[in-house]
Amino acid sequence: MEQRELGKSGIMVSKICLGTMTWGEQNTEAQAHEQLDYALANGVNFIDTAEMYPVPPCQETYTRTEQYIGNWIKRRGRRDDFVLASKVAGPTGANNLDSYIRGGNDFSRAQIIEACEASLKRLNTDYLDLYQLHWPERQVNFFGRLGVSALAENERFTPINEIVDTMGELVKQGKIRAFGLSNETPWGTMRYLNRHEADPALPRAASVQNPYNLLNRSYEVGMSEISLRENIPLLAYSPLAFGVLSGKYRHGAMPENSRLALFERFKRYTKPQGFAAVERYAKIAEDAGLSLTALSLAFVTGRAFVASNIIGATTMEQLRENIASAEVVLPNDVLEAVDAVHAEISNPCP
Repeated sequence: MEQRELGKSGIMVSKICLGTMTWGEQNTEAQAHEQLDYALANGVNFIDTAEMYPVPPCQETYTRTEQYIGNWIKRRGRRDDFVLASKVAGPTGANNLDSYIRGGNDFSRAQIIEACEASLKRLNTDYLDLYQLHWPERQVNFFGRLGVSALAENERFTPINEIVDTMGELVKQGKIRAFGLSNETPWGTMRYLNRHEADPALPRAASVQNPYNLLNRSYEVGMSEISLRENIPLLAYSPLAFGVLSGKYRHGAMPENSRLALFERFKRYTKPQGFAAVERYAKIAEDAGLSLTALSLAFVTGRAFVASNIIGATTMEQLRENIASAEVVLPNDVLEAVDAVHAEISNPCP
């Protein structure tokens, strides 16, 4: 499988990344290990997780996904032949979560170091290739929220300089190779890059993990130019829009044990205009002789600003199809048809 450099970090990652956020909720540990074995045997060298996983997050399952991966690493060994990424959770209050993570977490030096060391222990590894800030501490648009038109008068958040300095400490200690951003904005991304430019001895943000799919191409408004010009590529998450772009929810279907059936909170991609766009994209896929899943994933993977497409699966059948999408290259006429739909139904599910 093709590998791409993670920004300027020197780290090479497969263009398909194995996402893990269902492990410990919708997937057992044995199923997680089966997915890991299959993915690595089929060209995927990149695994993405987070201290907060599985999703939906709750205190009872907090860190369970990392524990599953850590047990697999302990059994398997050969740590240096794959790239492992994890994330330190942003403030739980900003994500409407209870304050069960370190009693109300932030991105202060003490909390980042504590979180990183705990992740390393759970994952049974001495280092992380990529350590990401899961969502900003400050008030911004993320997780489908729109409309930040004013800032709180007494808004406080850890200075970006302190965050980058802390990541620099972790790099020097050999605990991480690079750090990345997630659910970030143009303003935030440039501030992180500027910190490195002001002091090149400090680490440079390597990547941005944001949502990107046929129903939510909002990354192209501002962020994609930064990715291309500054060489800080996207790690695209939710490429199938919580499964909506697999087609399994078409015409009102609600498969048993699917994510939308199990968890009422996942409504981000269930808007009427989103389903209208799905029907249009399904017709394009059919005319091209592709499944809707293959079309949706190949579109994301083929973007010039994407380093890796983070796929997730609850069944081996899904995993096989998702990884196989790496072989699909969309011809120009299909891309033009996709853009025509996007022009008429633009970002229906941001």
